[in-house]
Amino acid sequence: MPDFDVIVMGAGHNALVTAAYAAKAGLRVGVFERRHIVGGAVSTEELVPGYRFDYGGSAHILIRMTPVVRELELTRHGLHYLEVDPMFHASDGETPWFIHRDANRTARELDALFPGQGEAYTKFLDDWTPFARSVADLFNSAPGPLDMGKMVVSSGKGKDWMEQLPRILRPYGDVAREYFTEERVRAPLVWMAAQSGPPPSDPLSAPFLLWHPLYHEGGVARPKGGSGGLTQALKRAIEADGGQVFVNAPVKDILVKDGKAQGVRLASGETYTARAVVSGAHVLTTAGALPDEYVPPAARQVRVGNGFGMILRLALSEKVKYRNHTEPDSRVGLGLLIRNEQQLMKGYGEYLAGEPTSDPPLIAMSFSAVDDSLAPPGGDVLWLWAQYYPYELSSGSWETRTAEARENILNAFEHYAPGTRDTIVGELVQTPQWLETNLGLHRGNVMHLEMSFDQMFSFRPWMKASQYRWPGVQGLYLTGASTHPGGGIMGASGRNAAQVLVKDLTRRRWR
Repeated sequence: MPDFDVIVMGAGHNALVTAAYAAKAGLRVGVFERRHIVGGAVSTEELVPGYRFDYGGSAHILIRMTPVVRELELTRHGLHYLEVDPMFHASDGETPWFIHRDANRTARELDALFPGQGEAYTKFLDDWTPFARSVADLFNSAPGPLDMGKMVVSSGKGKDWMEQLPRILRPYGDVAREYFTEERVRAPLVWMAAQSGPPPSDPLSAPFLLWHPLYHEGGVARPKGGSGGLTQALKRAIEADGGQVFVNAPVKDILVKDGKAQGVRLASGETYTARAVVSGAHVLTTAGALPDEYVPPAARQVRVGNGFGMILRLALSEKVKYRNHTEPDSRVGLGLLIRNEQQLMKGYGEYLAGEPTSDPPLIAMSFSAVDDSLAPPGGDVLWLWAQYYPYELSSGSWETRTAEARENILNAFEHYAPGTRDTIVGELVQTPQWLETNLGLHRGNVMHLEMSFDQMFSFRPWMKASQYRWPGVQGLYLTGASTHPGGGIMGASGRNAAQVLVKDLTRRRWR
């Protein structure tokens, strides 16, 4: 008898979701994680005394559009979500405005500041909410060849789909300009869409803007105690159903015999057998763990890109004080801090030239405003995400240029909150090189693979592997950001992979 029914390689949040569903279905599950804690990029630790830092994703948005939390009963296992409202604060440094969970309130406040833009915001939501809901539905199932057609049909509910289709195929920057004449409104929305990776000028990128209505549908939340509250709850759910989770246990090889996955060999030399193996690691890490003869050329030809973003995580002795902002609302939601659209495009241009962005737009997160467990009384955590940053630099190395990039991020934030640098008592600087070395994110891409339309839906990670099964190796399954629907804290990939896995191993219909 094998040691387990299912071995899961890696303990990122999607891998843990798959493991939790498998354990819930009665399968004997073993999870093996190379780091000292579970969660991958969805984990939290006290890195500065009194301050808890997330290692990766911090805002939980898309997972609220899935049934994962409810079906796995994660609240019973200690997950406690704190609502974030306002969800976003947007600013060029002079005129802040807020995106509330209540879309009508958002529109009213917009019209008061920028006449006509609230009406435009309402029209944008009315036009694209059916499309956004359809995208969420597609995320929650294995991809199919007709997904684009489904999106087109959904976009035309109550409208002429032939009129909507060209918008879906256009760059999201162009679509934003169709709706919003005021750049102080348009630029933050474009900047939020850019979080998926492609710049506002890329064709076929409009859906990254058009799923904006989902934010009003599901809201934004934070697990109490940090983003890792989600993955700790998943670990407890797995163990409650008899599964085992091992940390400091890196998988070196996936064992294959006669075209069938047999188990794994750890870096320590220990071997464990199973009926099936699920890899939640990066697709290139999975390929590297397999014998060469079981790695098709398509697996090595996926486009990872040249880095993406950089994060500066700060422990502050005082609470962030924004100028020209409303307190405490400015510290609650995600700060969409961008002076104008040119700032984003200039940063992308520098990235293409192999240079770290000299004046980055920022996503600012100070979630200690809603969770006092993250910082000591009177203090604050501040996490600054900036784009774009190449993994391969045209000159120098990340060892020699990290200080420069850090300084540019701080300088950019000082425009919004002068004096912040004087309150720093600790920090974590996460360059693209750091993200690869410490979190296994190849070339520093937090999405694993570039989120362009040729690598989404049925093309992620490549067509023959899009159904969460590794082609040519029976019993080897895939999950994680390398698979549909891609990066971000959603858990849909983990749930979708579990549907395939549990059906194959138990022959039960998914409930």
